[in-house]
Amino acid sequence: MRSRPQEELPRQARPHPDDPGWHRPPDPAAVDPAVLGALLRRHGWQRRGGAAGRYGRWTPPGPGGAGTSLLVPENRAFPDSDDLLGEALDALARSDTPSAREVLISLAVPSDEIRCWRDTPGGPSGAAPWTADERLRGAARQLLLAAALATRARAGYHGARHRSAAAALLENVLVGPGAEGSRLTAFVPVPTGRPLAVRLHQALYAVREAIDYQRATGGMDAFDGAVEAGASRELTDALTALVRGTEGARVAVAWAPGAGVPEGCAAPAEPVEFSPGDLPALRAAGARYLRDEPSVPVRITGAVVRLRRSGPFGEGAVRLRVLAGADVPHVRVTLGEEDYRIAGHAHLVGLPVRVHGRLERRGGFRRLTGAGSVVPVQVDDAERDRLMKSLHENLDFFEEACGEAYRDGD
Repeated sequence: MRSRPQEELPRQARPHPDDPGWHRPPDPAAVDPAVLGALLRRHGWQRRGGAAGRYGRWTPPGPGGAGTSLLVPENRAFPDSDDLLGEALDALARSDTPSAREVLISLAVPSDEIRCWRDTPGGPSGAAPWTADERLRGAARQLLLAAALATRARAGYHGARHRSAAAALLENVLVGPGAEGSRLTAFVPVPTGRPLAVRLHQALYAVREAIDYQRATGGMDAFDGAVEAGASRELTDALTALVRGTEGARVAVAWAPGAGVPEGCAAPAEPVEFSPGDLPALRAAGARYLRDEPSVPVRITGAVVRLRRSGPFGEGAVRLRVLAGADVPHVRVTLGEEDYRIAGHAHLVGLPVRVHGRLERRGGFRRLTGAGSVVPVQVDDAERDRLMKSLHENLDFFEEACGEAYRDGD
């Protein structure tokens, strides 16, 4: 057993919103020579001599690397350090080696790197199936989203909860230019994304330990403890997608050299490996997480955006856009006749309602059961105007859904 150290990614690295000129070579004065050297080593460049204590000569990975080299100063103790740094950065910018572009990305946007590999049988001359790239990117996005959800709450199953906040955390993530069907590197900016990288790092080791324990003893209890480290059904589904159709898969988190190693995490962290033999345990864990996550008692304030019932009387179904009380965008709720009437009247005058019930895990925490005690809620004029505008935009639908009841004075 190993000990624990503690919708699709964009196809090209996109600009960081706070630095529209990230694609240009960084200013040599802003580059730490030690960080540049660490990044070159991380991305496969080889140091091949150089004046000891002054500079190192680096060549790129691959068989064609011998014809290119960089002189990188070890520190700023010598007058020509800035000149050497500038020349090295210009050479990286002109290079068509994917690793050179990845080094520049990490210099421009200090990032933790999350690397995924899928070991798939190659086609003729090493060609990869057309769908391999799509599968890798989809699985990588699932992994990052699962980690982002775990930064919001520890839960065996998140469903629709916290999705908007988790998706927003992925907006600044970049993907390296060397992404292909078997390998992908995601760059997670340290200022906004380090909690995501830490949570993924810890959750991967926790799941790996839980799988090893299950395969050795047959017990699933270790998966329950893994939830505190960030494991969830979303993560097991992501790992299943990453491993399915391969001979094995690996995920590694490499910390940004300039930011240091987070507390409680290993440096360097070895890739966490998964194999097709792990799939039964991953699927069983996902089912366990879904089954065991409890429903949640809530008091939701929401705007009525849809009403429907089969006749002019009796209970009806209502859809609410959640304003407060739950970390989901919308919920569906079945209301009794009196509560349904109150919800309809509130909608007509542009007021949200407050309702008590239990947020059910079935359906992804999008349904409220045992609902009752519906009351209108006063809002400020600006919010009321916005709700009324929404009503007028959907007036035809509203009249069709519940007009009979109101025409009869119900």
